[in-house]
Amino acid sequence: MNAAWTKKISILLIGLMVLMAGCNFSGKSSTEPAENKEGDKQAEQAEGKSENVLNLSLDNDIPDLNQVKTTDAISFAVLNNVMEGLYRLDENNEPQPAMAESYEKSEDGLTYTFTLREGIKWSNGDPVTANDFKYSWLRSMHPDTAGAYASILTDYIKGGAEFAAGEAEVDAVAIEVKDDKTLVVELVQPTPFFLGLTAFVTYFPLNEKFVSEQGDKFALTHDAILYNGPFILTDYDQAKGVSMDKNQEYWDKESVALEQVNMKVIKEQSTALNLYEAGELDKVYLSSADVDSYKDSPEFNTETEFRTYFIQFNLGKEPFQNKNILKALQLGYDPEVLTSVVLNNGSEPAYGLIASDMAGVEGKSFREIQGDVIKPDAEKAKELWEKGVEELGKTPEIELLISDDTVSKDTGTFLQSEYKKNLGIDISLDTHPYSARLDSMRADDYQMAVNRWGADYNDAMTYLNLWANPSNPFFRGNYVNEKYKELVNSAAEDADDQSRIEKLLEAEKLILEDGALGPLYYDGLSFLQKPYLKGLVTHPYGASPDLKWATVQ
Repeated sequence: MNAAWTKKISILLIGLMVLMAGCNFSGKSSTEPAENKEGDKQAEQAEGKSENVLNLSLDNDIPDLNQVKTTDAISFAVLNNVMEGLYRLDENNEPQPAMAESYEKSEDGLTYTFTLREGIKWSNGDPVTANDFKYSWLRSMHPDTAGAYASILTDYIKGGAEFAAGEAEVDAVAIEVKDDKTLVVELVQPTPFFLGLTAFVTYFPLNEKFVSEQGDKFALTHDAILYNGPFILTDYDQAKGVSMDKNQEYWDKESVALEQVNMKVIKEQSTALNLYEAGELDKVYLSSADVDSYKDSPEFNTETEFRTYFIQFNLGKEPFQNKNILKALQLGYDPEVLTSVVLNNGSEPAYGLIASDMAGVEGKSFREIQGDVIKPDAEKAKELWEKGVEELGKTPEIELLISDDTVSKDTGTFLQSEYKKNLGIDISLDTHPYSARLDSMRADDYQMAVNRWGADYNDAMTYLNLWANPSNPFFRGNYVNEKYKELVNSAAEDADDQSRIEKLLEAEKLILEDGALGPLYYDGLSFLQKPYLKGLVTHPYGASPDLKWATVQ
């Protein structure tokens, strides 16, 4: 069946689904005749919607809405809109007062005193207090409850690392609640981006009484979470998506225009595009095959994120103890082909780990200072592969773990093709849903995987610390290099900008020269957005999108 007929049938099927269901994920249905709905749809395209309801898609299932445990961008995308920290990133990616109305910083830059707003409440009407932040932060660091993101707290809060390691009692952690409205935190070293950190998911508060009452059920359903952000969840299905309503207890509800948001899991980009064309989505990210067809549309645009895709080699698994095999697979593909031919969405080929445009020093980005670290070399890769096979005495079997979304599957197929062409080998693909792929990596059940990391804050440390102090070494490919760890940890304590950046530059070179990673691309996204959708903010780092200021009217 040709592509034109496939597209026509897809649109007919979607039209039938709309006729039969007449509803969004939220389950709120309509009994209007189809012809009236079509007329309404045309009017919406031109003038906006009659109701302030936003429909978006998620490209994969939602792994975990427990903010203490979760690590992925999809869960962050939800949590960032139903929760809020002391500060919140604004439209220009600058931290602005949120749960806190102000702060004071000591002269040495180590002590922050936050004053919370009057009248801030949880969605059940309970007040949000300074203790809610202390409880949440300690829970995220506690040896019995900490998640993979504990380091984003322990690296900065005095006494946190010792507490998390079980080497100190809770009193050693320098977080003090002076009263319900006053929170004092002391840092290990001056951290210029600390305010931005307080806008991150792991720094969000938790209501101790509510969490205790929920027990093991906490965050598993929409009513097992207490909210303090612009929206509350009204539906939550890990495999299907979420629906949100405006939070009437939110301190700044007057700034929130949307009454409802639906974020539906749609793994196939072609399906999402058809739904967009049918008026069922208000924004859609495009696959490479569709970019050229839509790039002249007034609804077409692009955005960038501080996010790098890479191959995570598992150095604890055969055959990656053999350095020649490892380096052959690292050099045996061309990221330029991936970005220009396969993805075609504005992504840039990656020859390092740290994303383009991330801060360096003296007005230069990290990438500008460092340049390229790893460049593809098919001839050398073939030579190294043959040497490695000779050393092993056999040709190893290679399996690549990927997620089941369109981009991941396209990337996996690309790598299969490149390795066949350049090394003369066949690798197999192990395809799983996004959350299952993460679980396999955490359980050390993979050889190599297509992985990604999005920056939590605008500094190279947000990447490099992952392999220096991993909470789960399996997930990070069992990479161990004491020199690398020393460089990164020393940089974390270095107050001199130039000395610090030199250590980070050396660390990036070292981890790539060791073959722990194979850079693929720096993420760029092409999308279509309805003209009536205004104020939707996407951040290049941290959690995104931010729907607080969005409107569809």
